[in-house]
Formats: sequence, structure tokens, C-alpha cells
Amino acid sequence: MKSNSLLTIERIEPPFWYIGMHNPILQIMCYGKNIAKLQVSISNSTPIIKVQRTENPNYLFITINTKNSPPTEFYFIFKEKDKVVLTQKYSLKQRKENSAQRKSFESSDVLYLLMPDRFSNGNSNNKNDVSTTEKYNRKLPEGRHGGDIQGIINHLDYIQELGATTIWSTPLCEDNDTECSYHTYAQSDVYKIDPRYGTNEDYLKLSSEIHRRKMKLIMDYVTNHWGLEHWMIKDLPTQDWINQFENYTQTNHKRTLVHDINASQIDTKICFDGWFVPTMPDLNQRNPLVLNYLTQNAIWWIEYAELDGFRVDTYNYADPEAIAKWTKAITEEYPNFNIVGEISMRDQAQISYWQKDSPIGKIRNFNSHLPSVMDFILSDALLTIFNEDGNWETGMIRIYNNFTNDFLYPNPNNLLIFAENHDTHRVNHVYLNDIRKYKMVMALIATVRGTPQLYYGSEVGMAGNKDNGDADIRQDFPGGWEGDAINAFTKAGRTPGQNEYFDFTSKLFNWRKNKSVVHFGKMTHYIPEDNTYVYFRHNSNESVMVLFNNNDEIKTLKTDRFIENIQNFKTGKNVSTDEIIDITNEIILEAKSALILELK
Repeated sequence: MKSNSLLTIERIEPPFWYIGMHNPILQIMCYGKNIAKLQVSISNSTPIIKVQRTENPNYLFITINTKNSPPTEFYFIFKEKDKVVLTQKYSLKQRKENSAQRKSFESSDVLYLLMPDRFSNGNSNNKNDVSTTEKYNRKLPEGRHGGDIQGIINHLDYIQELGATTIWSTPLCEDNDTECSYHTYAQSDVYKIDPRYGTNEDYLKLSSEIHRRKMKLIMDYVTNHWGLEHWMIKDLPTQDWINQFENYTQTNHKRTLVHDINASQIDTKICFDGWFVPTMPDLNQRNPLVLNYLTQNAIWWIEYAELDGFRVDTYNYADPEAIAKWTKAITEEYPNFNIVGEISMRDQAQISYWQKDSPIGKIRNFNSHLPSVMDFILSDALLTIFNEDGNWETGMIRIYNNFTNDFLYPNPNNLLIFAENHDTHRVNHVYLNDIRKYKMVMALIATVRGTPQLYYGSEVGMAGNKDNGDADIRQDFPGGWEGDAINAFTKAGRTPGQNEYFDFTSKLFNWRKNKSVVHFGKMTHYIPEDNTYVYFRHNSNESVMVLFNNNDEIKTLKTDRFIENIQNFKTGKNVSTDEIIDITNEIILEAKSALILELK
């Protein structure tokens, strides 16, 4: 790049692009002191469609058409009074073959959710960085603990051995907050990996290593907000780039307002325009420049890092119509690309409203185009039921009632199912490390509809109480740091108790990998009786029977009640022990147990 002493281009985003996209129109943001006063042209035949200036003279938005362009490098030529004062090289790269048709995660997968700062420190040289404010302090629960991308790479074999097929890491882009930046949801640069995690090249290495194992990589994407330290927040392109009020206004969190026919305008505005917290400015996706910036950034990461899916944070806090346009643009570019939105609501109809082609959404003439949503109702039940005696409303009936409403979802197979995540109590805290109850939780999410998600460390007995703060549910994985007393990444390093957790989880989810009857089969369930629950997953070739005894004593279930699914099957193989069990008359269930039987 050439420049005179007064004019420079400090940033250009996207930093490069790809040819052959479904949408050939590209809007390039150039940032530099007083750059808006310059005229711009291109050194080759690539047509400039539009040059847009805003009230901030430090920005230029240049729209070009890449439709007929080959892979190439060209220069933007900036002139002042017909004199060239700046040139900026730009690259259009070749997409990988079949990029648009990439496969994504689905119900045959198992997601492993990890927080990189708390998982493993694989590179001791990047714990601090001169460009970031918060420094390494592992003694501080909410501090930076030094986990990084290399730590994830070092333990991919462990994750694969567990039976997971897909990795969902919480955000890895730079978060330069002065404190609590380890969660990385208040991003300060969305084109740059946080240097305390590594580099963009390290992220490419992670993607490559994951794909070499025939596993998948999901990026945690944030459309609703950035952090106060984001460089664009400090020099806004337009005043309406973010939603602003006369005084600080926090969202009221009442996302029901989107479909509430009785809602007031002020409540609706505060819900979708209010800030999540004071350190997270709320992005205004109604501004076409903002929406286009977010769309192109998402597509750039998909191409650059060969991503296999998105999990979108606080999905329904963004402007509903705008976030639907964002989602539609991505899924039009990648028809098989799965995106799961965090719709943290507790009513099936309200969650269903946000899934693509929802009949409930159609009532309000709304389609989110969002392929997948998260089943928070199931999660709430799984963090409760195995401590309950069971009556008309508690215990196993909670699970049964959840599945009775599956008719509300346009695609119940494409739900993300989980018991816990980085925002909830840990399973092992709720159940006081009673491994029987842990096994019941895992048995259920391994055998019902949807895509299971595991949360790092629970498979070796890690616990955490959210009431003690987020840091308690986001503790360091034992063995992720040199000098840790226990290394739970290896069988030899784990305690006998940790091995019992891991061995059960590993066997269960490795069994699930090849069970299309569980991935896509039909479900038939039976009304819980006496706090026991039975359901079948079945197709034309296979049948799996799943039984739960949520009592503190042994129960014997007569099998004649289930004859419509048992049919002519005589025995079932216990998936956990490989024992063959006679099912012709009755089945004995141990106290607080789950039994998964492959019917023979």
C-alpha cells in the first residue's frame, strides 16, 4: 500500500473475498483518517457499483460486482483532486470446490461444547499479548486462565474418543474488555482471533485437524452485540450503527413481544434495541450497512475456516426481520449449512416460532429461516426430574410432556438437545455427583430426537454451581495445564471415579454414532407410570427400547403394555453392558437407572 504522509488505510474489511459466490455483490469497508474525501477507482475491469459515504469522514463503503471476475489481485486507487494519493491491494480468491454444497452438523452428530480459556493451555507463550488489556491470572476465577486453540488441538483425540463428532467452541475472536474477557462474547475485532487464543492461522490449523479426523467445527457467532472496546464502536461509521437511547437502557428480555399481538411499541423497542449489558453495545441490524457487514463477516469465516455450522448467541434479541435476512442470506449461499439459534424461551410454541418454516410464525407472516433451535425446555427438565419423586406434573412426566408438543416444530430432528451448557448449573452439581443420575441424563439425550450437545468436563465428573457465579460452571479442565495434579485427558491420569464417568459416556455416544434409528427414526412413547418412562426409537429395520426407573427402589415392568412396539422381538441387548435380556414377559429395572436395549 502506498500513501502520502497524511492519508492511510488503517483497515479494509473483508480483508479479501472469494469469487463464484451465489451473491456476487461485495461491499468493502475502508477505514482511514478523512478517507471519505477521496475519489476511488479500480485498477482492473471489476465494476464499482456504488461508493457510499456516511457522516463519519473516516469510512468509505465500496460496492463491487465480482460476478465475472477470475481469481485476481487488483488495486483500489484513491485520488484527491485527480492526484493519486493512495493505492490499496485487494484479492479475490478461488473458492474450494463444492464449497457451497458443504455438509453441516445434523442429528447424527454429537456436539462437544468447550470454553477455550478453560479447556487447555497448549501454548504458554500466548497467555498475554501487548495488544490486549486483560492479562493472564489463573488465580482469579473470572480472569484469563490461558487456555487456547493449541490446547484444543492437543486434545482432539480425547474428544473423538469420547464419541463427539463436532466441536462447538465459545467465541474465539478478540475480546479486549478490561475484565472477564475470557468468555469472548463482547468482541472487539470480528475478523481476528484473540491473540491469547492464537492467530487466524492457528484457527485454520484447528479446522484442518478437526476435518482430518472427519469431525466438524461450529463457530459461535454473535449478531446482537459487540463489546465496548470494538474499534468501530470507538469511531462509529454512523450514529445508528448501534441502538442508542438518551440514557442507558437495558433490554427487558421479553422476547415474547415479537409475536404478542397486544404488545406496546415501547416495550418492543426496549426488548430488541436495549443493550444486553452496559459493556455490550446493541447492534442495529436494521441499518443496511450493519446487516451487510455482519452477513459478509459470517460468510467470510465459513469460506476462510471451512466451517460446518454456526451457533448464534442471543439470536432472538436482534431485530427479528433483520436477523431473518441475515440467516436467509447465509443459507442461500450454503443450502446445507446448519445454524442453531439460542432461543432461550420456555414454551414450545414460542421456541417453534423461530424455527424455519414454522406454522406458528406464518400466523404472524414471519419466517426466521433458522434451521435449528435449542430445546431449553428439555434442558430445564433434565436439571430437575431425577431429584423428583414423580406425580401428575413432576418427575418423568416432565419429559413426556415435552415430547407431546413436538408437533409444533417444523423439524423436531433438527433441535439442539442438551442438559447443561456454559450458562446453566452443571448436571453433576444438581445431582451431587450421583453417577446413576448422570447416566440417566446422558442416556436420554443420546436416544431422543435432535442433536445432543455435551459440555466439557462433565464426562469426568466436573461440577459447578451457577449461584456461585459463572466462573464456577466454567472451571479449568483437570490436566489442561502443566503441573495439574490430575490429568483427566488420559485413562491413566484419571481417578477411578472419573474413569467410570468417561467410560460410560464414551461407550454410549460411540454406540450412537452408527445408529440411524436414533438419528432419524420415529419415536413412540408411553405415559409414565409410577415415575418410570418407556419409549422406542424405530424404523423399518431396527428398534431400540429405552426404559427409565426414576425411583429409589427396583421396579419390574410387565412388557405386554408395549407389545405394539415389541411385536415379535424376544430379547434386547443392553447397550451399556452387552448383556442379552429376555423381554417376553417383564423387565427388571435397577433403582435410578436407564436401560437402552437393542431389540433382537
